[in-house]
Amino acid sequence: MQALSVFSLLLAAASSGEGSPLDACNVVWDAPSHDSSGSMPLGNGDIGLNVWVEEGGDLLSYISKTDAWDENARLVKLGRIRVKLTPNPFAKGAPYSQSLLLRDGVVEIKAGAEAPIVLRVWVDATRPIVRIEAEGAQPFEASVSLEMWRTQERVLGKEELFSAYGMAEAPHPVIVMPDTLAPIHDNRVTWYHRNVKSIWPESMKLQGMDAWAQDATDPLLNRTYGGMIEGDGLAARGDTTLASEKLSKTFRATITVLTAQTANEKEWLERVAELRDSVHAVDWNTAFDQHRAWWRAFWDRSWIRVTGAADTDTVTRGYTLQRYVTACAGRGAYPIKFNGSIFTVDATEKDKHFDADYRRWGGPYWFQNTRLPYWSMPASGDTEMMLPLFRMYLDALPFAQVRTKTYFNHDGAFFPETMYFWGGYANDNYGWKREGHPAAYIDNTYIRYYYSGALELLALMLEYHAYTNDNAFATSSLLSLADAVLQFYDQHYPRDTSGKLLLKPGQSLETWQQVVNPAPDIAGLRYVLDRLLALPDDLVDESHRAAWTKLRNEAPGLPRREVEGVTVLSPAQEILEKAKNAENPELYAIFPYRLYGVGKPDLELARRTFEKRMVKGAKGWQQDDTQAALLGLAAQARDYVAKRFATKDEGSRFPAFWGPNFDWIPDQDHGANGVMALQTMLLQCEGRAIRMFPAWPKDWDVDFKLNAPFDTVVEGVYRGGKVEHLKVTPLDRRSALDILEPQ
Repeated sequence: MQALSVFSLLLAAASSGEGSPLDACNVVWDAPSHDSSGSMPLGNGDIGLNVWVEEGGDLLSYISKTDAWDENARLVKLGRIRVKLTPNPFAKGAPYSQSLLLRDGVVEIKAGAEAPIVLRVWVDATRPIVRIEAEGAQPFEASVSLEMWRTQERVLGKEELFSAYGMAEAPHPVIVMPDTLAPIHDNRVTWYHRNVKSIWPESMKLQGMDAWAQDATDPLLNRTYGGMIEGDGLAARGDTTLASEKLSKTFRATITVLTAQTANEKEWLERVAELRDSVHAVDWNTAFDQHRAWWRAFWDRSWIRVTGAADTDTVTRGYTLQRYVTACAGRGAYPIKFNGSIFTVDATEKDKHFDADYRRWGGPYWFQNTRLPYWSMPASGDTEMMLPLFRMYLDALPFAQVRTKTYFNHDGAFFPETMYFWGGYANDNYGWKREGHPAAYIDNTYIRYYYSGALELLALMLEYHAYTNDNAFATSSLLSLADAVLQFYDQHYPRDTSGKLLLKPGQSLETWQQVVNPAPDIAGLRYVLDRLLALPDDLVDESHRAAWTKLRNEAPGLPRREVEGVTVLSPAQEILEKAKNAENPELYAIFPYRLYGVGKPDLELARRTFEKRMVKGAKGWQQDDTQAALLGLAAQARDYVAKRFATKDEGSRFPAFWGPNFDWIPDQDHGANGVMALQTMLLQCEGRAIRMFPAWPKDWDVDFKLNAPFDTVVEGVYRGGKVEHLKVTPLDRRSALDILEPQ
């Protein structure tokens, strides 16, 4: 292939990387894909692309966005983009290379024999725009087309209703509404989906919150999302296609993307046009430099590169790619969806084909699933990606406080385990048939008394504060939520004869649905209250300290029981029925509430509990590998992590599209748990102390950079059984390190 002009120079500069180990994790394919299951992910934290090339066909991309909620509260795609090149460089048998360049957040494709072409696709890391460019050795023609599949009203069939979880048992059909194609203007293709109806009013009335709804804004109605396609030298060819006006050696196209709730369609069209003008005010090369700078800075925040054994390449690559996928969706308006993130593609379930809007478990958030990508973010240095999670719950807090008063006639706030983004129950879980039931009655027994997720949310917020020292966040967001959640526990439950909280009725996660004094709630209360009481005096007044101290003194002790002749932690003080799911609630005292672990009292009790756990595994949302690491069980943690990162979805080509496991593809819990576990094997923090290598296998060499509380960064190299390099920033935090012996 002959040398190409400025475009090639930019590609060379972008891809050089000075031989960094990061480049070894790039994903490179030597042939096109059969369909969307062979796509590569791109994203800027809010806008996502699934990019693939058809065999002998065209370049295609699904476009997604973190706030594209439809009228049924499904998180759906915006549309599909097709780029056609003539002559076709993707002809069968022609040379082909497709690379995901992690360093720059770019998919680069080199293809063609007689007239080779290089393409580059990227989602601008600093602007809401998708960019596609190409340059050829010879002039070529190009076109870019919008493809829509929501073209008319359609009733979701019975099998497909899983993607509208919460509406499957609705007493009426669940209807998907069509997208709208705007008239061509200035050689731009503009389209959008506008929610002209909404399940929100029905949900509010069903759940006894219609009085609240009278003074609130429907978060779905009039939500409008779509984009504007244009390109250099491209002119309209019909309603959905732009094509080259003449042969050229270069091609550039952009898609400006917007979600907004507007009074009418005209306002949205005006806003997307204004957004288009603002993003195009920066020239292409400057935008690429800024995009590349964001990704370079991201990769410089932290890394873990494991070598020295047969399974370590897979571990390093899995860790790196999952962190990349998380970053692609982690800066949006809403939290990362555990069940596919923004990278769902066409699906087949039980021999039924569904479009790319389909995902098992639909649009609601399960806190136990949603939380898992967020626990690894502080050590990675990616704390800004935690904010969408906190923001969703803080936005829902006023609603939750009114609901608590409505349902239970006391103060505070609770959040259901399974909820829509505005805080309401998924309707099916709440129950459609309400005759004879009070508003507080929850039909689904798996979440009926499940309130403990809010305690873990507080633990995550405390972790965020420990790593960022953001005191403004602590005094507003953290303390506001803590006040409401702890007030709920204080007022919702009576005291027993000894003055301790009596958590009854209760349940221990989804597994033990009728219990007294569930372990996750007790562990959460003890852990969160201890950490709140440890906050600096300038953040907490005496009235808060007094209330927290009182509630901490009233928290019951963690329950224990005998299993096979030994004492272990118990899922609850009393278990009143058989297990209904496959969780180990007693291990919540290890993770997420780190009451037991390396360097802490009763380590052997915790290890016995882990050994005797009911369910063993390390796929999907299972947390055995992290819990093993916290207990210093290096061999078990190693085996679980290696197996986890070696297990992907068989039907997906991209090596970090895990799943479906218990959820969907790509399963964000599966990869995120591997990231968290590997970090925990290497570094564990407790207060000001930093423990290095608490569960690290001796034969795994590692080069790492991780973050720790109090604005601390630890970099090191462990090779051949020795620590070859160790750097702590700032230097005065070096004394906080406790360097343990790898096992």
